[in-house]
Amino acid sequence: MKLYTGDLSPYSAKVRMQIYAMGIEDEVTFDFPRSLIVKFYQGKLREFSPIGRIPILEVDDGIIPESEVIAEFLDETFPDKALLGNSPRENADIRVVSRIADIYLMNNIFMALSQMNPKTRVEATRDLLVGQVERGFGALEEHIGTGDFAVGDRLTRADCTLVPALVMCQSTLPGLGATNPVEGTTKVKAYWEKIQTNPHAARVIEEMAAGLKERLDGTERRRFEAAIEEAKGGG
Repeated sequence: MKLYTGDLSPYSAKVRMQIYAMGIEDEVTFDFPRSLIVKFYQGKLREFSPIGRIPILEVDDGIIPESEVIAEFLDETFPDKALLGNSPRENADIRVVSRIADIYLMNNIFMALSQMNPKTRVEATRDLLVGQVERGFGALEEHIGTGDFAVGDRLTRADCTLVPALVMCQSTLPGLGATNPVEGTTKVKAYWEKIQTNPHAARVIEEMAAGLKERLDGTERRRFEAAIEEAKGGG
């Protein structure tokens, strides 16, 4: 299997963290080939995958888009290593936390990226999206556990979704003129301090930081531009 992924993408990071925690790196290779880089940069990734976003998992008989679907596929493919709970109720709790991270945190953060520039910002839009993120944190504070992990006593898919989402919130909200919502919580704040010491979480946090650095210093853009030039030259 091959995972098409990008360091900064929180949805890709979510799947990579799951792969690390499951111990199946020998089963899944990571890639983002020049051909897909070009399509991604030109807004043509839909020619490869109709949804047009990463991550994308390539398997023997085709491709699987959407991080949550990929996560479920991996759990079902390697059931003895699945990052689920010990009961149907615990699995429900895992899915609730994962959904809060996906829908209420990351989705609203991505929509808010268009409001980063204060000169073009529509304050009502910014307020609405930040408010939705804050609402998500309120729900997360109620549903997250009090131990070392988001749900239960071991790392699950809830952690794999939540860690990249919290990275995105911390790196994005200050640019929107908002305070870090983690600081206004008790259980989420305690969780965040503890989970960063987990080796799998620390690994994706480091990868996302490297991806952000490359975006800010222009390395990512130059790599895309080089790939496009090579494609034009047939190299």
